[in-house]
Amino acid sequence: MALPMRVQLKYWGVAALVFGLLLWSLGNVLLPFVLGGAIAYFLDPLADRLERLGLSRIAATAVITISGILIFIVMALLVVPTLVNQTISLVDAAPQYAREFTAIMTERFPSILEEGSTLRTSINTVGETIKARGGEFLDTAVASAASLLNVVVLLVVVPVVSVYLLLDWDRMVARVDELLPREHAPTIRHLAAEIDQTLASFIRGMGTVCLILGTYYAVALMAVGLQFGLVVGFVAGLVTFIPYLGALIGGMLAIGLALFQFWGDWLAIGLVAGIFVLGQVVEGNILTPKLVGDSVGLHPVWLIFALSVFGALFGFVGMLVAVPVAAALGVIARFVIGLYKDSQLYRGGPAHDAAEPYDISHGD
Repeated sequence: MALPMRVQLKYWGVAALVFGLLLWSLGNVLLPFVLGGAIAYFLDPLADRLERLGLSRIAATAVITISGILIFIVMALLVVPTLVNQTISLVDAAPQYAREFTAIMTERFPSILEEGSTLRTSINTVGETIKARGGEFLDTAVASAASLLNVVVLLVVVPVVSVYLLLDWDRMVARVDELLPREHAPTIRHLAAEIDQTLASFIRGMGTVCLILGTYYAVALMAVGLQFGLVVGFVAGLVTFIPYLGALIGGMLAIGLALFQFWGDWLAIGLVAGIFVLGQVVEGNILTPKLVGDSVGLHPVWLIFALSVFGALFGFVGMLVAVPVAAALGVIARFVIGLYKDSQLYRGGPAHDAAEPYDISHGD
């Protein structure tokens, strides 16, 4: 005999409450395991493909691990130091850029930016604030990253957890499937497949798009000689998962920097703008349709809301689990709406279906 719906909701409610309490109380402890699980989930299709090519699961995991170590070494030696140095330089240069912008605007529009005006004061204040707050943020980040515990967690625990989870991923999925309630197993499998499809489209697909576009923007901007091209490319690629926002923020930042650096050289400024136009064309017509698909299932507003709420409640770990939780809630919401539309509450009972339609032209 099946459990009543009220009892089932009570059990699932308790499970959700326990999950929330664990995130809130053990956030720092769970961080390496959440990161490791995310990396293993991201790389599982690659391991499956290597298995189809004839490798064993152990060999596929070994190939992925060695490749990951080589990529990490290259990033640590070449990319990360340059990115940090350019970010620090950009933050330090913000007040100078604000003063130069003020001088240019004063020359072009003297009535708007006269000495002591509100707009002039605001522009100078923004530059000083960026330098002060940016410096504080960088100092905090460097101090945090320099702690031995964080280094051990990021460089040792996360890779180890990722390798073990990737190695046993299929067996873990099979074991979880064995523990599903037999009565609801088909429905849970169906919902899990939809959640996996949504996450695969968003995390794997959009993650790959962000990586490709970020690399393209950084390399192209540095190739045309933009001073902070790596930082701009990193920022643009990082926020590409929100449609048009990556190109908007990155384009405005790049073109603004290009105006200061290449003022009068309109060809160089046009090349910088053309880089982002080409990036948007490639993203919209090639990358997103091929790697993400037509239906992701995560609305950008819903995603931003989930990231904000989980980040505020559970910190960085909450932001990591926000995307899968948002995807799961979206799939469950669509499932519940489908049940509602098939129910008598929405469609009406037999008596309502048999009744004659009401003619509004006759009144009461």
